Amino acid sequence: MSIVYKNATLSPGKIDMVTGWIQHQRWYAGKGHVPTLHRVGGYRFDDPAGEVGLETLLLADTATSPPVVYQVPLTYRSAPLEGGEGALLGTMEHSVLGTRWVYDAPHDPVYPAVLVRTILAGEASEDAQAGSGSNARAVGTPTGVERSTVSSSAVLSGEQSNTSIICHLDDGEGNPAPPIIVKVFRTLQHGDNPDVIVQAALTRAGSDRVPAVLGHLAGSWDAPGGRGSEYGHFAFAQEFIPGVEDAWRVALVAAATGTDFTDRARELGSVTAQIHATLLEALGSEDATSETRGRLVASMRERYAAAVAAAPALAAHEADVTRLLESVGHVRLPALQRIHGDYHLGQVLDVPERGWVALDFEGEPLRPLAERVLPDLTQRDIAGMLRSFDYAAGSVHLADPTIDATAWAVDSRRAFLDGYAAVAGEPDPDSTTLTKVLELDKALYEVVYEARNRPTWLPIPLGAIDRLLDEEGAP
Repeated sequence: MSIVYKNATLSPGKIDMVTGWIQHQRWYAGKGHVPTLHRVGGYRFDDPAGEVGLETLLLADTATSPPVVYQVPLTYRSAPLEGGEGALLGTMEHSVLGTRWVYDAPHDPVYPAVLVRTILAGEASEDAQAGSGSNARAVGTPTGVERSTVSSSAVLSGEQSNTSIICHLDDGEGNPAPPIIVKVFRTLQHGDNPDVIVQAALTRAGSDRVPAVLGHLAGSWDAPGGRGSEYGHFAFAQEFIPGVEDAWRVALVAAATGTDFTDRARELGSVTAQIHATLLEALGSEDATSETRGRLVASMRERYAAAVAAAPALAAHEADVTRLLESVGHVRLPALQRIHGDYHLGQVLDVPERGWVALDFEGEPLRPLAERVLPDLTQRDIAGMLRSFDYAAGSVHLADPTIDATAWAVDSRRAFLDGYAAVAGEPDPDSTTLTKVLELDKALYEVVYEARNRPTWLPIPLGAIDRLLDEEGAP
């Protein structure tokens, strides 16, 4: 049991130190604001060697409205961590222990080792010293690796909203065990994270079309503003599949070289339908209602308005967009179920001797968690993948204007739909209409994104909008 010096003084304080550091992190959502942090909870782990302090702070930032709750795991050391300069927040003076070097914990090898042990064994962490509604509890999934230990770890670079740690394991007897990856959620929201719930349901159902889930860490914290307590997931462990490429990179090479991709696209369509069928069986469905239809049309109208603001030329399409959106009012909506929610080629791995494996079931990152956990239309995933084939062809053309991969995209899209239909059955006209409308909705979302981040890529979604509004019939 670690010793907590309740009456010790710290200079600078923990929150002061984190405030100066957090605003420079990629996952900090309050860009342009000076953070105003308040502690709403936390939890501790024990270092088996008794040398490193392990504490996770749960901090609400009220500089933005509504406030955002962040998870900040820290390690405290009595001497500098070799090679840890990039993860150092700074040093503080502890009135009892002296100088303490403070690190972003995922980069400190002690933290991943203890976190993995906690999750795999389904242990509980120590109670935090602050936050009356705060606690943390791990849930491990029996997979045969429960007694494994971390031999080395490394943080993935380039992530925007989470921190993922690749952990190499041994089986407790000195033999290498399959590696795992632990995702530490940096931004916390009240409710179950869909990545955990959906992927765990697929694992329990025996699906090998997703990385196997090994367990998670979840808990509660004080709601910002004193509105009781909130609950959510802190971390998530799953199988790590090394040395593979995602479908986006595979497709880019095929599009650039004119290599036929129809067999792979057809297989991807079949895998997508298999995932949907397994989710339906594992998590059930619910009937669509008039409110469902109303929310769907309203969200699409909002997308169109945002797209027009980003690309005013789209205003000329108002009559056609309105006509297509109104068609939603005349189609039969199928039952709603859990889906991927942000499905594209980058969310699928090409695993030798296993085929396509889907990952990252968090849903569209800009949508609130309360929306991402709701059952949805399977056609949304289909539309997302169709857009991704267009993007592969479009990005190849942007890189080399002499390459026209339009026919490649058309063939790949058609093969994907054929593969899906081979498992799920041929779509009826209502399903085809929904897929087309949701593909338009996705393209409108892409217009806003590209206008803000990559203006030179705007021709890709704008061209898709022209095509979708001109088409009659299937996408």
